[in-house]
Amino acid sequence: MAEKKATKAAATTKKAAAPKKETVKKAAAPKATKATKAALVINAENAGFKAGDVYNALAAAGKALSVAEIAKAAKISNEEVILGAGWLLKEGKIKDAEGKIVLA
Repeated sequence: MAEKKATKAAATTKKAAAPKKETVKKAAAPKATKATKAALVINAENAGFKAGDVYNALAAAGKALSVAEIAKAAKISNEEVILGAGWLLKEGKIKDAEGKIVLA
């Protein structure tokens, strides 16, 4: 019986001695998110410049535009369009026309 125990012990050590393959996970490339973009600076000077961008985009189009359309035309973000539009709304330069923005 001593032999059987020894062979079983030897068999279990062989299984345990075989190194396990480790799987290496590659890290995915980080996705660009809004958090990685530059923060929107809110001050009177920046708001005034964004208002000018919004006004010029609306004047060039000559028709009512959505926030996304203004952002594309002026090459600024949607948040910057809203900042500039707020300035222009307060001054009475723009108005709402069926969910879009148009010059007053």
